[in-house]
Amino acid sequence: MDASHSELEAIRRILADLMARVYRIERELRIRTESAAEPSTVEPTQPSPAKPVVDEVTSANSAPPVLPPPRIPPIATTPFKTEIDSDLESRIGSHWLNRIGIAAVLIVIYYFLKYAFDNSWIGPAGRVTIGLLAGIAVVVWSERFRAKGYKAFSYSLKAVGIGTLYLSVWAAFQVYSLIPSGPAFVMMLAVTSATAAMAWAQDAQLLAAFALTGGFSTPLLLSTGQNREVALFSYVILLDLATLFLVMFKPWRRLLVMSFAGTLLLYIGWYSSFYSRNQLGLTLTFATLFFAIFAIAPLVTLQPEGEAPLLASIPAVLAFANAGVYFLQAYVVIEEVDKTDMAWFALALAAVYIFLSRQVHIRRITPGASQILHFLHLAVALGFITVAIPIRLNAHWITIGWFVEAGILLWVADRIKSELLNVFALAALALGVVRLLLIDNFPTTQLIFNMRMATYTVAVIVLGAVAWYAARRTDEPGRTVAAVAVVALNALALIALSHEVADYYGRQITALMPARGHWTPADRNDWRGIEIERGFSYSALWMAYGAMLMVVGFLRRSAFVRWQALLLIAATIVKVFLYDVSQLDRGYRIVSFIVLGALLLAISFVYQRDWLQLSARRNKEGASSST
Repeated sequence: MDASHSELEAIRRILADLMARVYRIERELRIRTESAAEPSTVEPTQPSPAKPVVDEVTSANSAPPVLPPPRIPPIATTPFKTEIDSDLESRIGSHWLNRIGIAAVLIVIYYFLKYAFDNSWIGPAGRVTIGLLAGIAVVVWSERFRAKGYKAFSYSLKAVGIGTLYLSVWAAFQVYSLIPSGPAFVMMLAVTSATAAMAWAQDAQLLAAFALTGGFSTPLLLSTGQNREVALFSYVILLDLATLFLVMFKPWRRLLVMSFAGTLLLYIGWYSSFYSRNQLGLTLTFATLFFAIFAIAPLVTLQPEGEAPLLASIPAVLAFANAGVYFLQAYVVIEEVDKTDMAWFALALAAVYIFLSRQVHIRRITPGASQILHFLHLAVALGFITVAIPIRLNAHWITIGWFVEAGILLWVADRIKSELLNVFALAALALGVVRLLLIDNFPTTQLIFNMRMATYTVAVIVLGAVAWYAARRTDEPGRTVAAVAVVALNALALIALSHEVADYYGRQITALMPARGHWTPADRNDWRGIEIERGFSYSALWMAYGAMLMVVGFLRRSAFVRWQALLLIAATIVKVFLYDVSQLDRGYRIVSFIVLGALLLAISFVYQRDWLQLSARRNKEGASSST
C-alpha cells in the first residue's frame, strides 16, 4: 500500500510539473503573438482555472518551483546583404538596363534606316539631315531627364546624340561627298565646342570626356590620306590647351590622361605614315610644344578634395610619361643625325627638369603631392644626365663619366643635405662599377700607365669619397655604406693590380709564341717558367697588399681594415700551401714561404706586444658589462 501510494505521489508530481511547463509555454507564445500584433494597453487575461491548479499541486507536494525556460531573443537580421542586393539591383535597373535599352533602340533605328536607304526611300542629303536632326533632338531631349534628376540616363542620351552628330558629318564628307573637308571640320569642331560648353555649364567631367573623345576622333574621321602636319598638330595643340584650361579651373585631372593619350596616338600615326628627315625641325618644334603643355600641367592642375590615391598620382605619372615620350621622340629624329646633339639635348632636358623641380618646391601645390612631384622631377633630371653620358661618350669613357657624375652628386648631396642625391650618386657609382667589371675591355700596351688603371683609379677615388662622407655620419645606414665602400675600394684596387700582373706575363707569352712555328721543348720550358713567375707574382701581390692593409689598420686603429687584411692573408696562405707547393719551382717556393712566414710572424708579434691595447680594452668592456 505504501509502495503504491508513493508511486501515485510521484506520478502526481510529474503531472504537475508537466502542466506547469505547458502553462508557461502557452503564456510565452500568447505574449509573443500579442506583441507582434497591434500594441494594446489591456493586460492579457490569465486563464483562471490553470493558475489555482498549479498552485495547489505545487503547494500540496511542496515541490520546488520550476523556473521558466530562458527567453531566447529574436535573432536580429543584418541589413548588409539586403543593402548589397538592393544596390546591385538598383545599379542593374538604372544603368545597365538603360544602356541595353539605348543600344536596342539604336539597333532598331539602324535597321530601319538601312532598310529605307537600301530601298532608296531617302537620298544621301536626307540621310545626313535625319542624322543631324536626330542627334540634336536626342541631346535636347536628354536635358529633360537631367532636370528631373536622372543624370546618368541624361548623359547616356547625350553620348548617343553627340555620336550621331559626328557620324552624320563624317558620312556627309567621307561617304556621300556632300561637303568638303573645311566645312566638315568646322561642323565637328562646333560639336566638340558645344559639348565642352555643356560640360563647363553643368560641371560634368563625363561630358568633357565626350568632347575630348570627339575632338581627337575628328582628324581620323576627316583623314584624306594626305600629309598635313601643320594643320593636324596645330589642331591637337588647341585641344591640349583647352584641356589645360579646363583642369586649371575644374578638378578633372583624368582629362589630362585622355589628352596625352590622344596626342601620342595621333603623333605616332602621323610619324609612321609621313615623317621624313627634311621635316625634322618642324616635327621637333611640335613635339616640344606638346611636351611643354604636359610639363606645365602638373603644376597648375586643381586637385579635388578627398581624391583617391590612384587619381592623386596622375600628375606624377603624367610627368614621368611625358619626359620619357618626349626624349624618345627627340632621340628617334636627332640621333640618326648627330649623337653629340642628342647628348646635349639630354643635358638640356635635365636642366629643364631641375628648373621644374625647383618650381614645384617653391609653389607647394599640395602638401604630399608637391613633394613627390619635386623628387620625381629631380630624379628625371638625373636620369637624363646619366643617359647623356653613354650617348656622347664611348667605351671606358662612359664608365669614367658615371664615376664623375657619382662624385659630383655626392658632393652636392653633402652640401645641400639631400638623401635623394645620395641615392642617385650610389646608383651612378653602381652602374660604373658593373660596367667596369663586366663590359669594359681595355687593350693595354703599357704597364700601370694605361686607361684601365686610370679608370680603376677614378673608381677607387670616388669610393674613397663615399666612404669618407658616409663615415662622418653617425647613423647605421651611414656606417653600412662606409663599410661597403671600403671593401669595394680594396677589391677594385686588388683587381686592377692583378690585371696588370696578368697583362705583363700575358705579353711575354704572346711574344714567345710567334717566335717559332711550333712548340719546341725549349719553348715549353720558357712557357712553364713564365707561368711559375706569374703564380709567384700573384702570391707576392696579395701578401704585399695584405701587409699594407694591416699597417693601415694599425695606424688608423681600425679593426674593420685589419679584418680585411687578415682575410686576404688567409687567402694567400691557402694559395701558398695548396698551389705554390705543388706548382712553383723550389726557389720560388722557398721565397713564398719565407715571405709569408716573416709576414705572419711580424703580425703575430704586433698582436702579442698588444700595441693597440686590445686586452686592456677587453678588460674594460668586461668590467663595465659586469657592473
